[in-house]
Amino acid sequence: MTSPQGALAGIRVLDISRILGGPYCGQILGDHGADVLKVEPPQGDDTRTWGPPFKDGVASYYHGLNRNKRVQHLDFSTEEGREALLALVAEADVLIENFKTGTMERWGIGYEALSARFPRLVWCRVSGFGADGPLGALPGYDAAVQAMTGIMSINGEADGGPLRVGLPVVDMVTGLNAVIGVLLALQERNRSGRGQFVEAALYDSGLSLLHPHAANWFMDGTEPRRTGNAHPNIYPYDALATGTDPVFVAVGNDRQFASLCRCIGLPALADDPLYRTAGARSVHRAGLKQQLEAAMATFDGRALVEQLMAAGVPAAPVLPVDAALEHPHTAHREMVVEMEGGYRGIGAPVKLSRTPASYRHAPLTPGERFLPESAADAGGS
Repeated sequence: MTSPQGALAGIRVLDISRILGGPYCGQILGDHGADVLKVEPPQGDDTRTWGPPFKDGVASYYHGLNRNKRVQHLDFSTEEGREALLALVAEADVLIENFKTGTMERWGIGYEALSARFPRLVWCRVSGFGADGPLGALPGYDAAVQAMTGIMSINGEADGGPLRVGLPVVDMVTGLNAVIGVLLALQERNRSGRGQFVEAALYDSGLSLLHPHAANWFMDGTEPRRTGNAHPNIYPYDALATGTDPVFVAVGNDRQFASLCRCIGLPALADDPLYRTAGARSVHRAGLKQQLEAAMATFDGRALVEQLMAAGVPAAPVLPVDAALEHPHTAHREMVVEMEGGYRGIGAPVKLSRTPASYRHAPLTPGERFLPESAADAGGS
C-alpha cells in the first residue's frame, strides 16, 4: 500500500532562491511531500519573463520549476520584509537561497546570524563558485560554467568547435546536488539535533560531470577531445545511419557486440581480431563504423531498433522532444504530470513504493504561512 504522505512530509522548506538551481531543488523537495513556501522579490522571479511561451504573462520556464510551492512576495531590503522572513525561518527546517555572496549578510540575515538564532536550520546555498578562492563570490551562469569547466570542449562533432550542451545541465545537476546536500544534512540532524550550511556550486557540479574524460586525463594525461555522438572509451556507442532514420546503438560488452553483428548479417565480424574486444573496437572505431553502416543501410531504422532490443542490444531511435514526451512508455512511467488549470510538466523521476511523489500545488499557488502540521501531512492546501 502507498501512503498519502510523501517521504518528506512534515519538512518545511523556505525557498527564497531564483532562476533554476535553487527552485529546481525546492520543487523536488516539494514533490516528495515537503511543505514549500517560495518567497520572491516584489517583481517576481526573473524566469517569469523568460519566454515565450507565456501563460497569463508568466513564462513556461518558470512553470517548469515551481510546482508544489505556494508563493508570496517580500522585499528583504526593507525592515518589514526582513521581519516577515524571520517569522517564516522560525518555522522552517530548510532554507534555500542563491543570493550573491554578502547580500544577505549586509541585511543582517546571513547564515551566521540566523544559524545562531535557529540552530536546527539547514541552510542551502546555490552559488556559482562558492564564497572564496580565485573565483569566489563571482556570479555563475550555466553556459559560462559549461565553458569554464571543460564541458563545451568535449561536446560537439569531432571536426567542429566547442558546443554548449543543449539544456542547462550544470544548473540542473547543481539543483540535484543541492537536494542531496539537504537530505544529508537532515539525516545528520536526526543524530545531532543541529542544522548546518550546505553549498552546491555550479563550478563544482560542472567539474563533477566530466566522467570519463577526467578519469582518462588523470590516468594518461591525454587531452580529451570531441567525439560527436560517439563515446570516448567504448565502441560502437554511437548514432549510426540506416536505410531510413539513424539509430543510436550502445554496445557495452562483447556479448552485445556479437548480437549486433548477427542482427545485421555480419556474424563473423565479432571474431575479427580488430573488433573482438572492447579495447580493440575503440581503437579501430573508424573502420568498424564503416562496416556497420554499410550493413545497416539495408534496414529500416525503427524496425532495426526493435530487433536489436529484442536481442539484448541497447538501441534507440533518435526522437525529437515532442515524440519523447508523447511516447507510450513516458505515460506508463507517469513522467508527464497534469494538474487543474491546464498545467503540464515533467513528473518526478524517483519512484518510491510506499511514499511516492505527489502533485498538490500548481505553479503560482499563493501562500503566506506554512501549513499546520495536520494539513501538511495530509497534503492539504
